[in-house]
Amino acid sequence: MFAIRNEDFESDSDSNFEDEDELTRIIPPEVEDTRECMKARHILGILGFLGFANVYAMRVNLSVAIVAMVNNTAIPQPSTNSNIYDHCLVPNATNSTQPNTSDGEFAWDEAKQGIVLGSFFYGYVLTQVPGGRLAELFGGKLVYGVGVLVTAVFTLLSPIAARINFPLFILVRVLEGMGEGVTFPSMHAMLARWIPPLERSKFAAYVYAGANFGTVISLPLSGWLCSLELDGGWPLCFYLFGFLGIIWFVFWCFLIYDSPSSHPRINPQERAFILASIGPQDEDDKASIPWLKMLTCVPLWAILITQCGQSWAFYTQLTELPTYMSQILHFDIQANAFLSAIPYLTSWWCGILISFVADWLLSRGYLSLSTSYKVFNSLASIVPSLGILGVAYVGCDRVAVQLLLAIPGALAGAVYAGNQMNHIALSPKYAGTMYGITNAASNMCGFLAPYVIGVIIEGRETLGQWRLVFYLAAGINIGANLFYIAFASAREQPWSRSQRLSTIN
Repeated sequence: MFAIRNEDFESDSDSNFEDEDELTRIIPPEVEDTRECMKARHILGILGFLGFANVYAMRVNLSVAIVAMVNNTAIPQPSTNSNIYDHCLVPNATNSTQPNTSDGEFAWDEAKQGIVLGSFFYGYVLTQVPGGRLAELFGGKLVYGVGVLVTAVFTLLSPIAARINFPLFILVRVLEGMGEGVTFPSMHAMLARWIPPLERSKFAAYVYAGANFGTVISLPLSGWLCSLELDGGWPLCFYLFGFLGIIWFVFWCFLIYDSPSSHPRINPQERAFILASIGPQDEDDKASIPWLKMLTCVPLWAILITQCGQSWAFYTQLTELPTYMSQILHFDIQANAFLSAIPYLTSWWCGILISFVADWLLSRGYLSLSTSYKVFNSLASIVPSLGILGVAYVGCDRVAVQLLLAIPGALAGAVYAGNQMNHIALSPKYAGTMYGITNAASNMCGFLAPYVIGVIIEGRETLGQWRLVFYLAAGINIGANLFYIAFASAREQPWSRSQRLSTIN
C-alpha cells in the first residue's frame, strides 16, 4: 500500500537510508490527518506518563517514610571528627533549629535501614530482562499494566507487613521491586510498535519524565503525610500512592492496546501513518533470541556502560545527597526534602525541551540519528557531572550547592534524546529485551553505589571524604560517556529481524 520494501529498513543491506531522517523523504508527515487533537498514541503517552509517576512515587516514598518509621533513640550515634576545618559550621539562622520529631515504632539500626532501602533493587533487577521479553511475546499492555498493579498492591501491604515482622517487610519490598522492574523494558517494547522514529525522542521525554514527576510529587507529599498528627501517619503515603496505582490500572486496561493494528478505535490515517513510518513489523515474536549476537554487540555494550555511569551519578544523588545536605550543610528535614526534589523538577522540564530540539534537528536533517544520540547523551552525562564536581569544589557555600544541583543537573533530562531510544534503533524487535539487559545492569548501582560510598565515608562525615564521593561519581559518568561516543551506533543490527522477513523483497 505504501510501497515500502523491507530492504529500506535493513541497515546492512544496500539501502541508502542509513538514518531515520531519511524516512522523511519516503513518508511525508502529511500522510497523517493532523486535525484530530487526541490521537491513540497520545493517550498511550498520557497513561504511560502517569504510570511511571505512580511507580516512582511508590518507590521513593519509603526514603521519606523511614524517617518517621524508625525509633532514632535506639540507634547509637557515632563519634564525630573533631577537625573543625573539614566541617561546615551550623548556621545561626532558622536552619539551626532542629524540628520536633517523634520517634517511630521500629528499632532498626543503620544496617537494617540499609537492607530496607536496598531490598527494592534486588527485586527490581531480577525482572528487567524477563519483563522485556514477555512484552515482546505477549504485548506490552499486559506486562506494563500488571507491573504497575503488582507494585501498587504490595505498596498497600507495606505498612501491614512492617508491623508484622521485619523479614516479611523485606519480602514485600523485593516483590514490589519485581513488579516495577518490568515497567521500563515493557514500555520500550510498546514504543517500538507505536511511535514513529522522528517522534521518539520527544515521546520518550514525555513518558519517562513521569519518573521525575512522581519523585517531585512524592518527596514533599510523603513528608507532609508523615508529619500529620495521626496514629502512625507514615502509612498514609503507602496507602495513597497504592490506591492511585489501582485506579490507574483500570483506565490502562480499557484505553490502551498492544499495537496500532490491534486498536479497534484508532483513526485509520493514524494507523497507516504509524505503520508506514515504522516499516514492516516482524510478527515472528516467538522466534528464539540471538543471545550470542546480542551480547557480543558492541553498540549495545556502549548503551549499557553509559547507563551504568549515569545511574552511578543518579543514585549517588538520590540516596546520598539528603545525607550530605543534612550532615555537612546542616539543612533541616523540611528544607532537605524540598531541595532534594529540585534537580528532578528541572530535569523533567529540560528533558522535554531538549527532546523537542532533538526531534527538530533530526527532521531538518541537521544531525544524523547516531550523532544526535551521542551529542545529547554527552549533555546528559558531562554537564551534570561538572555540577557534581562544582558541589565538591564550593564546599560550604549552600546557595552555590543548590544552584549547581538545579542548573547543571537539569541537563540530565537530555538522556531521553540520548541513549534511551538507541535500543529501538539497534533492533525494534528486541528493544524490550535489550532495555531489560541494560537497565538491569545500570540499576545494580542502586545498591552498589551506596555500598561503595559507605566504605568511603565510614562514619567520617567530612568535606574531604564527601569530595571523594563526588569525584568518583563524576569520573565514572564522564568515562562511560566517552565509551558511548566511541562505540555507539544507530544502525539496525543484522540479527534484528527474522530470516523470513529479511528475504522479502
